[in-house]
Amino acid sequence: MAEAALSGATHPILENDYASEWMGIEVLAVSDGHATIRMTLRQEMLNGFGMAHGGMIFAFADSAFALACNPVNPTPEEADSITVAAGVDINFLKPAYRGQVITAVADRRSSSGRSGLYDIQIFAADADTQPGAQADSLPSSGNPGELIAEFRGRSRTIPKK
Repeated sequence: MAEAALSGATHPILENDYASEWMGIEVLAVSDGHATIRMTLRQEMLNGFGMAHGGMIFAFADSAFALACNPVNPTPEEADSITVAAGVDINFLKPAYRGQVITAVADRRSSSGRSGLYDIQIFAADADTQPGAQADSLPSSGNPGELIAEFRGRSRTIPKK
């Protein structure tokens, strides 16, 4: 996957993550138990009502979840396992629309043994319309926008096949 991260953040799981690549996800920050990503909503991501399809918001949040769950620089012990979703819940709070920039902020809340609990907040903001601004940039204030969804993920670490 082409790395277009502003912060220079990368993650090994993105190497073959074609879904995240298709969505145009940018990694803004990633560390142990945390990830911040963003993307611009495109026409093919909309439902019949002209708003972001719930599945797109879910997939976007799920990518942030995966980045937060898996180590950026796995130790030799960690290299033989992966962390995946054991279950998730999502609450859609407000719609998002074509051209808006959505940002997901994922944080680990708890980790015990092979299980973890993560909260992911998804925000939407209009792209900056100032002259010279890129369509996929955040508003000049740096504010990620309005909270549009809350995603809670339960993770499980399993052996890599």
